[in-house]
Amino acid sequence: MNFLELKYFLDEKVIQYNTVDFIESDPVQIPHLFSQKQDIEIAGFLSATIAWGNRKMIIKNGYRMMNLMGNSPYDFVMSHSEKDLERLESFVHRTFNGQDFVCFILSLQHIYKNHGGLEAVFARHQEKDSMQKSISEFKKVFFETTPNKDQDEKLFQIPNQNRTHKHISDPMNGSAAKRINMYLRWMCRQDNKGVDLGIWKSISPSLLSCPLDVHSGNVARKLGLLTRKQNDEKALVELDLNLRKFDPNDPVKYDFALFGLGVFEGF
Repeated sequence: MNFLELKYFLDEKVIQYNTVDFIESDPVQIPHLFSQKQDIEIAGFLSATIAWGNRKMIIKNGYRMMNLMGNSPYDFVMSHSEKDLERLESFVHRTFNGQDFVCFILSLQHIYKNHGGLEAVFARHQEKDSMQKSISEFKKVFFETTPNKDQDEKLFQIPNQNRTHKHISDPMNGSAAKRINMYLRWMCRQDNKGVDLGIWKSISPSLLSCPLDVHSGNVARKLGLLTRKQNDEKALVELDLNLRKFDPNDPVKYDFALFGLGVFEGF
C-alpha cells in the first residue's frame, strides 16, 4: 500500500474499533466507573499498571483493586488507615503484589499532597514532541525522598522495595513504557467516541505515543511502519514518527487500529 492507501486503511480501522463497544473488553472500563477527576485518574493509573497478561484477568483484578479501596480511590489514597493498607496485602496480579499496591497508595498520597496530583506531575516535563522525558521524571517523583512538612528536620521516604520500581517503566532506560503511554492516552486524548476519557487538558494529544506491545508492534512491522525488531524506546520513536505523518494532532488514535488488527483480527 502507498501512503494514502495505508492512511485510509488505518483510518477505517480506527473508526471500526474506537467505539464504546471497545470498552467492554478493555481495562479502560475501570476508570469509566467514576465521575470525579481524581477517582478517574487514580483508577486509571492503577488499572493501567497491571495491564499485562490475560485481559479478562486484568479487568477482574482492576475491579478487585477498586473494591479493596471501597470503590472510592481518591478518598482511600488520602484518608486510609494502617488497617486499610493491611487489606491490600492479599492482592496479587502476576508479579504485582500487595506490598507493591501499598507502596503505590503511599506514593500517590505523596503526589496529591505535595505535587498537585498526577496531571501536574506528568505535565511538568513535557517536551515539544514527546512525553517520554515526562514519564521518566514522573518515576523519580513517584519514588522520591522528600521533606516531611510535619517534621521539617526529617526526611520522609516513600516506603518501597526495589522490586516495586519495575512496575513503572522509564523510557530513558530504553523502555517503550507501554502501560504508562496507554494511561496517558486514556487521560489526555480528546475522544468523541467515548472510549478515552480526555480529562487532562494540560497535555496535548499530539505529544502522546502509541502503547507499543507485541500486538501493535507485529502489526506495525507488517504494515511497514516499524523496522526495529525490539519493542523498546527506539522502536517507539520510529513508530511515533510514522504515525504522526498520518495525523500529527492525534497520532495515538492509531493504537485502536494496530491493537484491533492484532488482537481481534490476528492480522
